[in-house]
Amino acid sequence: MSIETVAGWRREPGPRVEASRDLDRSKVQAPGITARPSGGFRLFYTAVGPGRPFPECQGYILSAISENGLDFETEPGIRLAPDPAVEYMSLRLLAPSIVRLGDGRWRMYVEARGTADRPTVISSAVSEDQLNWQHEPGVRLQTPDGLGGPRLVDLPDGRSRLLACADDYGDQGPTTGQRVGKHIISAVSEDGLDFDFEPGQRIRSGQAEWDALGITAGQLLAPCEPDHPWTMIYSAWQDAPPGSVIPPHPSDPASADTAPEELDFAAASIAADIAGFRSRIFRSRSVDGLSFGPPECIVAGGGYDSDDIDAVHAEDMSVISLGDGRLRMYYAACDAAGNWRIASAVTDS
Repeated sequence: MSIETVAGWRREPGPRVEASRDLDRSKVQAPGITARPSGGFRLFYTAVGPGRPFPECQGYILSAISENGLDFETEPGIRLAPDPAVEYMSLRLLAPSIVRLGDGRWRMYVEARGTADRPTVISSAVSEDQLNWQHEPGVRLQTPDGLGGPRLVDLPDGRSRLLACADDYGDQGPTTGQRVGKHIISAVSEDGLDFDFEPGQRIRSGQAEWDALGITAGQLLAPCEPDHPWTMIYSAWQDAPPGSVIPPHPSDPASADTAPEELDFAAASIAADIAGFRSRIFRSRSVDGLSFGPPECIVAGGGYDSDDIDAVHAEDMSVISLGDGRLRMYYAACDAAGNWRIASAVTDS
């Protein structure tokens, strides 16, 4: 299936971050970008590799720094790791979203995962220096079917809105192992810790063939002028063609009978990623930040016959203003051979 991309975003050559050490050698994905206190940028990202902190671990948060936003140097150590003693985050953390707090600290929202039979949740951590992070007690957001891909935006009234992608397993729930959708939902908070769900869905998956498998991340950009629209940037997955042989993904509830220590999580997930699926990045606009218009594709690779860095997948983006009227998007990119990297795209104005 070919989808036309609209003008406005330009994919930049080369990877921003790729596997380079034992901590991230198996898989790199799901970035979160923020400005460094001393200038330049810090890119947080999800990774897994043979240097993982415990044998069952399936993912944690690493970081890399850059002065120009293009050339990144990885930083030693793990920024945030799952806690085996906490059931809802015993195995994996991913999709970091970082915000500055009023007291000068930073908060990181992450998707937290335990075993495959437990729904994913949104948890948080705080830091005084962007390097040393402490988990905050409790869950920020949860649903019976699970949700992930958190992104926070400040609202004009002083509250914050947390966007997340909620799994939808229908009336029978996740025990069936048959997900029927993954939609963008939202919740609001006065303090960034206690959130109240807003009614409905911001964007519902299954609108067309290109998002039949669900939406994996959605970032809401506030208007830059009072009369300008809100913009949702989001990534969506297209299902594999009929007849494709699809190995089970280790995060699927159907894989819950396989013990974590028996899984090569990265290898199993990559095998599923490149079994015919595609993902792309879209935008949609809104007058009120709640109801959104038709989507436009802004980033897409060339498909399985392409040698693009994002040939098969472009997803889980994180957008930052460059201060000169332009925006830069960092996103997880997968080529046709199953190599995951962090790529980028930039607006011209």
